[in-house]
This record gives sequence, structure tokens and C-alpha cells, in this order.
Amino acid sequence: MSKRVIPARPAALTATVLAIGVFAHCAVAEVKPKEFSGMSFLDNGEIRLGVNLDIGGAITYLADSKKRINVINSYDWGRQVQMSFYSGPRPFEPNGKKPSSHWSKLGWNPIQSGDYKGFRSKVIAHTNDKKTIYIKCIPMHWPLANVPGRCTFECRLSLDGRAVKVWSRLNNARADKTQYQGRHQELPAVYTNGPYYRLMSYTGDKPFTGDKVVRIIQKTKPWQRFTPTECWSALVNDSGWGLGVWHPGRGFALGGFAGKPGAGGPKDNPTGYISPLHSEILDCNIRYEYSYALVLDTLANIRKYVYKNAKRPAPPNYVFKSDRQHWIYRNATDTGWPIEGELHVKLDQRDPQMIGPVSFWSAADAPRLYIRAAFKTKATHGHVMWRIGGAEGRSFGQNNTAFEITGDGKYRTYEVDLSASPKYKGVITQLRFDPVPSGAKGDFVKVQSIAFARPAKRQ
Repeated sequence: MSKRVIPARPAALTATVLAIGVFAHCAVAEVKPKEFSGMSFLDNGEIRLGVNLDIGGAITYLADSKKRINVINSYDWGRQVQMSFYSGPRPFEPNGKKPSSHWSKLGWNPIQSGDYKGFRSKVIAHTNDKKTIYIKCIPMHWPLANVPGRCTFECRLSLDGRAVKVWSRLNNARADKTQYQGRHQELPAVYTNGPYYRLMSYTGDKPFTGDKVVRIIQKTKPWQRFTPTECWSALVNDSGWGLGVWHPGRGFALGGFAGKPGAGGPKDNPTGYISPLHSEILDCNIRYEYSYALVLDTLANIRKYVYKNAKRPAPPNYVFKSDRQHWIYRNATDTGWPIEGELHVKLDQRDPQMIGPVSFWSAADAPRLYIRAAFKTKATHGHVMWRIGGAEGRSFGQNNTAFEITGDGKYRTYEVDLSASPKYKGVITQLRFDPVPSGAKGDFVKVQSIAFARPAKRQ
């Protein structure tokens, strides 16, 4: 994000979300952490990684072990490679404290490095055994001056050849119990220096076939949203060398370049940006974790690393055993965290919607959808909708199929023949499930799974 160059916008693994149980109250006044400072490094002879313990353990250094040319930008505390999360309310005004007017639309936005005024996040745990770095920090809210988050961030980093493998987790402990609408999350936010200005990815409909990589041309300033169907993208220099970001299972991304391209170091303003995105609901007590890799190499070798390690695209099977599987709601809420075997969605508003994550599969490989659900409603029909190809954000339009439901509150498996619609064809990138046309007080739907494989019955 450079927060200095990103305009106010609707903010944003394979990510796994775990039940939080009882999380310790993390009001900063009650925490007296050990002070950690300076840089912590890993070096395997191929690449050298550095995290800055003065600013929450964010990644501020990544270079070839021999050349020692750092690719990471640190013009302000909104850059680096770091964790960043978004939720409501907008504006976020804890105890009446006002955010910067320029950043107020970001709302609740704890980030790993520090805030827009230069107050730094605090590392409260750190280990480095020369193979793995572990960090835990109390983040700061970017739009506010000196307001720590009521949460902690954790990350674990290790080296794999020319790649950095990173695991990250948000541990939330907010006093505000409101379930705010799902927002785009930066997973993570990645900033490079001026020489690495060419944003490259594969966005076609033949992933993992060696089809041509393309340059992402910015249509909006400063960043462009796009769909990397191999789940990676890279910022490279004129010779095709630079930094790749691979987040398995993540269906869309934001990226681009701001400033004069081609030159500049870590403290200069020109910067490239990549962020893999998922839309997520971040409950007051959630534990939310995700993993990704940074690959420092040629464009061809970045892609080779992904091809070697990635699972190939397949029709999705969303089983809501312990998390929402990146589904969000419009005009609806569920019963909150933790998720225990089902989503219990309240249908007490007009036009309630369940919206799935951006993904990628062939309609021909997934003709029938199976919804394991229990409806409590007087409505008689639900609807499934889908997006065909293209970037996230395109309308679902008229791509929909209705199916009969029974509103007695009992679980059934509903088989929806999507292939019966002439509009269900080609590459599909997203599902939407409208349980009822319009809700009523006391209506709900419980959903155990939405899948292209028939589920086994569960009691």
C-alpha cells in the first residue's frame, strides 16, 4: 500500500481461518512487552532477508546474497512487505479520536509497520534460529496517530532457495462486537523500489500450460485490479529480474507503479506495488491466517517456482467446517466466530446474498452444484449466480439459475444443474448464492457446504 500514494478505496491464502477460543485481552495499557529493536536476518547463500524489529517486524530488506541490492521500498511506514487488514466502521474513531481526513475512509486498518504519523508498531516476541524467524507484534492503525490495534499480528518466515515462505496470522480482540461487511484484505502488501516497475502476470484462460505472460497496464491510477489465474504476479526491471509474489488459491490482485519508473532506492518515493486480495469478514475475535511466497529471481524462474509448487486449478468445494472459506455477505449476517460445521446466516433483510471468493474453473468440468443447507423461510426458491471470466468486480448479470427449496429448517442436499443454463459456459470465476429473494424476521439458512462434489450427509 503506499498509503501516501493510494487514494481512498474500498479496501480489500491458501488462507486458513481457525477458531479463536478465548483470546487474551490485549489492551496496550496492560501489556509490558520486552523491547526488540534492530534488524533480524536470514541468509541461505542465494538470498538475504531482513525484517525490521523497530517497525513490527515488517520485511524491509530482500536482496541477492552476493549483490546485496535491496528491492524493498520503505519510503514511509505504509510500504515495506507487511500485514494489513480492513474492517468497519468507516471512519474508525476509537474513544472519539478522529482519523486523518485523508485516510478516514479506510476505517479500521491496523498495519504491521506503523501509522501515518510515524508512530511505530511494537514487536513483543521474536526468535531467529538462522533457519526461521518468528515475530509477534502489536500493530498500529494507519489512519490514526498513535493508536495501537486491539489485536496482535504473528508471522513466521523461512528461506527456500530463492524464495521466502511466509505464514501470517491476525489475532483479533476487539471490544466492538459488530459484524461488519466483508472488505478486501491485502495478503500481504508488497512494495518494491523504482527499478522494478514492470508488473507482470498470467491472466489468461489456460493456466499452467506455459501460455504467454503479459504486462499489466494501469488503466486507473495508481493501481490496477487484475485476475492472475496462476495466482502469482511480479514486479521486474528492464532485464526481467525482480520480485514475484505467489499466494496459492487467491483469485485476484491489485498492483501497479507510482512515481517515475526506473530508478530509486528504499527511501525514495517511486514504488511498485502488489497485493493478493481476498474479501473477508473479520470478526471481533477472529484468528485469520494465510501463507504466501516471495520469489527473487528472473521472471521465467519465478513462474517455474510456482509451477513446481502449485496445485492445479479445479472446481471448488467450499465446506464450512471451521471457517467461511472466504465467503462474504450482502444484506445478511451470520451468527459469528467461531464457525463450527456450518454457516448460520440470518435472512432478515431484503435481497440477502452470499458471495464466494474469486477463483477459476471450467464450466464443462463442473456441471452440477450441490448445496447442503437447511432453510427456515416461507420462500420457495433460491438462486445461484456466477461470473464468467474477466476481472473481479464484473456484474453477475443474468447468469443465474433458480431451484426449489423447502423451508422447514431441516438439512437437505440441493442439486442445482448449472449446465442446463446456456449461459453457464467457458471459464467461471465466482459464485453467488441468494438463499431467498427477500428475507423476513426470523428467517435463516444454515449451510454446511457449497460444492461441485456431492457431499456425504452429516447429522
